[in-house]
Amino acid sequence: MIRLYKIKDYNFILVLLLAMISIVGILLVGSANAELQSRQIGGVIFGFLVMFVISLIDYSWLLHFYVPVYLVNLGLLLLVIIFGVTRLGAARWITIGGFQFQPTELSKILIILFFSMYFMIHKEDLSTWRRIFRSLLYLGLPLFMILNQPDLKNTITMTIVFSCMYFAAGLSYKKIGIIIMVIVPLVVGAVFLIVKTDLPIIDDYQKKRVMTFLNPEDDEYSESAMQQQNSIMAIGSGRFSGKGLNNNEVSTANKGNFVAEIQNDFIFAVAGEELGFAGCVGIVLLLFLIIFQCFRTGKRAKDRSGSLFCYGIGTLIAVQSFINISVATGILPNTGTTLPFVSYGLTSLVSLFIGMGIVLNISLQRKQYFDYGGEYIYEGETYKPEET
Repeated sequence: MIRLYKIKDYNFILVLLLAMISIVGILLVGSANAELQSRQIGGVIFGFLVMFVISLIDYSWLLHFYVPVYLVNLGLLLLVIIFGVTRLGAARWITIGGFQFQPTELSKILIILFFSMYFMIHKEDLSTWRRIFRSLLYLGLPLFMILNQPDLKNTITMTIVFSCMYFAAGLSYKKIGIIIMVIVPLVVGAVFLIVKTDLPIIDDYQKKRVMTFLNPEDDEYSESAMQQQNSIMAIGSGRFSGKGLNNNEVSTANKGNFVAEIQNDFIFAVAGEELGFAGCVGIVLLLFLIIFQCFRTGKRAKDRSGSLFCYGIGTLIAVQSFINISVATGILPNTGTTLPFVSYGLTSLVSLFIGMGIVLNISLQRKQYFDYGGEYIYEGETYKPEET
């Protein structure tokens, strides 16, 4: 389970990048809401400890429990349905010992872990319709419970992550083409029905966000549009170098209190206002380098399951970052997606560090790795050294 590794093989570059982005997050959360900064610091410290411990656990051993992991995931999501605490119109939290825990955030990591092993085991028949439908069924069960909370954003996010992992696992281009030809008309039709009819396809608050994005100047949606417009104004007001952390000016977003949940969904507005264009570029660059390290580790992994897990985590960070920044800059409608390692949210933060701990362990085990018995493991198959 836990192994000894050479310290020179540890990916300190990734650890440094995570430390840098986490420090930025602590500063921005403290600027947005000083009362939450100490909790963010505690979350980062705890997250790093968890990440370090998990980085020493052989990921191949963890993946052997992919079926129990899947069942635990369903159990956690079921607890939300039964005992979920409602906040802001959604039941996404459960209370454990006085702490509120959001299982969906951990669920995203567990879904990636499950399909990393599942796709490797079934690599020979990934492109058969039977395997495709079974994979969609295994994805659909947890996503249905997530959507029921309701949580459309994470449902869409994990659908994208799943699709990218399936593509990386070896799904044939022919099947990809057929699936795209089916999905695109369905999505276009769904959007048309959402915008043009009163059919209850999505919840009212979700439809309001879409309509606000499409018609920001309409009197009916002008008040809702103010939040995103103020976010854009805040980012622009920072210009190149920003106003400085914890600035005392009555500004458009942070100190003026014109954007709700600024420590979560609109943390990028704080970055734009107080760190300016240069600071925003720095945050995007750090996130890009973390994603690059995930994909680089995946390419060098000893087997396909390790590769797929790294690709899944990298895609998750990329999708969440894109959505959060796009919302803050007015490119997409408000979704409530957090910015990885930067936004306030301890469950999300620790869950991401769990994922990064597994990535770090994968980076410790390159394509030529010998087990205790002197066996060579590659692409999920074991050989004796003389057979390689």
